[in-house]
Amino acid sequence: MNIILLGPPGAGKGTQARHLVATRNMVQLSTGDMLREAKASGTEMGNMVAGVMARGELVTDEIVIGLIREKLEGDNAGGFIFDGFPRTLEQADALGKLMADEGKTLDAVIEMRVDDEALVDRITARSTCSECGEVYNDNTKPVPADGKCTNCGKEAEFTRRSDDNEESLKTRLMAYYKQTSPLIGYYYAKEMLSSVNGLGSMEAVQGEIAEALDS
Repeated sequence: MNIILLGPPGAGKGTQARHLVATRNMVQLSTGDMLREAKASGTEMGNMVAGVMARGELVTDEIVIGLIREKLEGDNAGGFIFDGFPRTLEQADALGKLMADEGKTLDAVIEMRVDDEALVDRITARSTCSECGEVYNDNTKPVPADGKCTNCGKEAEFTRRSDDNEESLKTRLMAYYKQTSPLIGYYYAKEMLSSVNGLGSMEAVQGEIAEALDS
């Protein structure tokens, strides 16, 4: 099964993707992770990515699609989770063409709905394990007192993103509503869209997503 997780920054897409990886043997295709991996790989594509980033330019859709194509060519019976891509209607069209070219199907799109005000509270209180990326929250899931991540079990540095503040979040939300939210209607028209309450507990959201996928 190949799926897209849609939702604004802070909706919990990464957390839910990691759960699906662990429970359904899926592969998470995070745009940011793929770019960092490519940059460090030393391959032809990796050197191209490194050059673009070194010049301070935006990585083109063609490069991202190329990275995704490389991942899709690998054998993975559990399927793929697209996290952070597509972000625009043009990217959605490109992904659809790529999947068809590779003989694969996009089976479901999960929209994680959240309230903007609640997002601000969530984002400004979150920190991340430097070892595995597990997300913590000062209010609902505090960093363990012993300094060991509950996910990977390692002693780690728990960091906050420099843009995890109210002003930056509002800018990122505006970009989401302008560029990415049209995908909700796009995939609804294709009868692929399911919506879940992204503000529920982690377990509740996991249950809603499982129900949507299994149906």
